[in-house]
Parts: sequence; C-alpha cells; structure tokens
Amino acid sequence: MSFSHLGLSEKVLAAVAATGYKTPTPIQDQAIPHVLAHRDVLGIAQTGTGKTAAFTLPMLTLLEKGRARARMPRTLILEPTRELAAQVEESFTKYGANHKLNVALLIGGVSFDDQDFKLTRGVDVLIATPGRLLDHFERGRLLLTGVELLVIDEADRMLDMGFIPDIERICKLVPFTRQTLFFTATMPSEIRRITEQFLHNPVRVEVARPATTLETTKQLLVKTGREDFDKRDTLRRLIRSAEGLKNAIVFCNRKRDVATLFRSLKRHEFSVQALHGDMDQPARMAALDQFRKGEVTLLVASDVAARGLDIPDVSHIYNFDVPFHADDYVHRIGRTGRAGRSGTAITLVSGSNDAKAVAAIEKLIGRTIPYMDAPAGAGAASEGGESAPRPNGGRRHGERRPQGHRGHGGGAGRQPRRPAAPVARIEEARTRRIPQPPARSRNDDGDAAHLPAFLLRPVPVKA
Repeated sequence: MSFSHLGLSEKVLAAVAATGYKTPTPIQDQAIPHVLAHRDVLGIAQTGTGKTAAFTLPMLTLLEKGRARARMPRTLILEPTRELAAQVEESFTKYGANHKLNVALLIGGVSFDDQDFKLTRGVDVLIATPGRLLDHFERGRLLLTGVELLVIDEADRMLDMGFIPDIERICKLVPFTRQTLFFTATMPSEIRRITEQFLHNPVRVEVARPATTLETTKQLLVKTGREDFDKRDTLRRLIRSAEGLKNAIVFCNRKRDVATLFRSLKRHEFSVQALHGDMDQPARMAALDQFRKGEVTLLVASDVAARGLDIPDVSHIYNFDVPFHADDYVHRIGRTGRAGRSGTAITLVSGSNDAKAVAAIEKLIGRTIPYMDAPAGAGAASEGGESAPRPNGGRRHGERRPQGHRGHGGGAGRQPRRPAAPVARIEEARTRRIPQPPARSRNDDGDAAHLPAFLLRPVPVKA
C-alpha cells in the first residue's frame, strides 16, 4: 500500500517519494483521507508513529489553493515546546519542496522583530507555542480571524505544561467554522473535555490504545542506591557495559539534576551534551544538532526540553529518575525503537517512592517490566571527587586523627590536640545557662516606684 491512494496532490507525492518513504504508517493511512475531506480529526497514537506527517501532508495539498494575507495566517499549528515547533517547520520544508508557501515559526528565544517581519509578508502556515503566539496577538501584530485549519499537537503535553487555558483562549479567537485536528498520545479527562468543547463531530482515529509502548523497545528496571552518587555510578556502569549502544538519551526529572549529571559524565570523559528548559534557544538547537549528527553520544535532558524529539535512530534510553507522571514514561521511551528499529529503555529504581511510581507505570502500559542485575564494577568510591560525604571532616566512623596532625597555622613545637570531650559533656556545656544579674526594676535605687501623675492626684471622699 502506497501514498498514492490517499488523495494527496502530485506535488506532495513527489516530495514524499524524494524522501524515500513508500508506505504510510497506520495513523497516516487513516487520518489523511478525513483531513482532505475537511473533517475534524481526533488522532490518538503513541509517539513515533508518524503523527506529524499525518497532518503535514494533507495540509500541503489543501494549501495549494488560496493565498496568504498580511498578519492573517491561513493555518495554525500549536506545539508545546520550541523543539517540536522547529521539527514541524522542518517537515514543511522537506515535504513542501515543490510548493511556494510562507511558513513562520513563533517561539521564544527569537527576536520579535524577525517574526513580525514574516507575519507582515503573509503566512500560509503558522507554527507556534501558545505563549509567544498570544504575545504577538496582544501586541496587535497578529489576527487569527483568517485561520481555516487549526492543529493542536501533543495535547496531553500541553496539559502537563499548563497550556490548557491558553489553548482554550486561542480556540475562541479563531473562526468557529474552522477545521480542527487534535493529536495526542493519551486521553486524560481534561483532554477529553477539550475535545468535546472545540471539535465538531470529529472522526476518531486510534491506531493503538492510549499509553501503549512500542513492542520494538526492550524495557528493563535496575535497582540502585538512594543517594545520587550511587545512581550516577550505576548509570556509568550501565552505559559502559551496554551492548550495541550507538547513542542514548538520559532523562532527569529536574533541570538542576540535568546540569549535575552532565558535569559528572563530562568529568568521567563521556561524550555528552545537556538539554533543558533554562538553556537559550541557540544553545538548545546546537545541543540537538550535535546529538543528531553523532558528534556526542549521550544527551542528558529534562522532559520539557526532550518531549517529542524526532531523532529517528536512538539505541538506548536511560531514566536516571523515574518520571513523576506515568504518561511521561511512555513518551520518554518512545524516543527509541522508532520506525521499526529495536531499542532499549532502562529505568533506575531507588527506594519505595520509585517503586510506587513504577507500579503506576506498569498499570498504565498494561505490562510488568522485569528487573535486571546492575553490571559489576567499581562502587561509588570511584566517583572521582564526588564520593559520599562523611562526618567528622572526612574520617570514617571511629577513626582518630593522626597524632602528628596540626591545625592551621600550627608550629613545629605545638602539642597534639586533646581528644574530643565526651558527647554528654559537650551537650552539658551547650545547654548550660550562664547566670545573669537580676533585671533592675524602676525602684532599685531606693526611690518609690514610678507612677503616672494622674494616679497620684488626691481623690475626694464623701463622709
């Protein structure tokens, strides 16, 4: 089965053939005919199944007729992150090689003036993150009354990032008669409410049940210590012993953990780059470009920065932290095993809280994830400068300071320090109160106590 039966234009079919794709994925095969028929579409598919092309290809066909007007885009695509928006722009560049369409990208970290200049020329396809889109609208630089087709991509991620109020506002700004395409990997109750509110008699296209994982991805769990240095040591041993590791993405829950783990791996001479939401846009794009080109082997990333990254050939995924939300696990491991390739996803589990999170993940995906043994190797003491902190100034429990040790500024003839006082004596000295002289009252000098003048007036008493 080829793309030719889907109803796409000759220009689009030629561009698809030039990229080497011959067979549409299930989501593309089912969604494209309905999009071309101007129906609202609710697409539910796991990540890595070709959702982007499912709306990019029919949009190119529909946009061959008509002309863009200044500051009034014809179509609007909403993405939760800058990286996803940039990837959709790349898809339009690739598949729209035979079209003369104006595509604009409205994301943070880029000059407003450059984006405003593109809007002034007229835009056929506007790809934006919700925040930057509303910034342009509130400045009076953008009109949404000409939008014919609205695409809301990665809707469940929009929910996680708190963009649902912005999405509701944008949906009220575009024409009521628009066509709406809504794509998501999971269907929580809030997303279901949005679809019922803003989609009109949609065609539901579901190629996999919500929150399923790819069968081509091997999933494993590894028990590790609770301390960060234990987890970092386990991760290094897993990476060094991995079979067939071409490249890998390491996910952390927090941006600060991304920075810490990046420095640790860098110190141990791994080829690594970091990616998180606090980086500016040029740095984020440079890090992604290095990873795509194979210039670095490891990419340490947070969920906000890495959700939906289109890197087709990632061999391994490491969850340094078990994700807070079970849905995020599906999206993380969806970065590997794409396009029929095999992949491996390994999650580090430490403590009871992680075990509860893993149980929620297993309930969501409907399968049990087996444990594997951590590879043998040096322990946390080999951390190289970031071993576990020890009390008593770095000495082990019960270890005395050498007799010849002298404090700062000590001379050659100074005697060794006295042994530390017993704990009870230290506590007694710490809690002992120094006697204080009694507080002086106002009449300590032998005078009468001071009283207000009105109290000293004589009071007449009747006989």
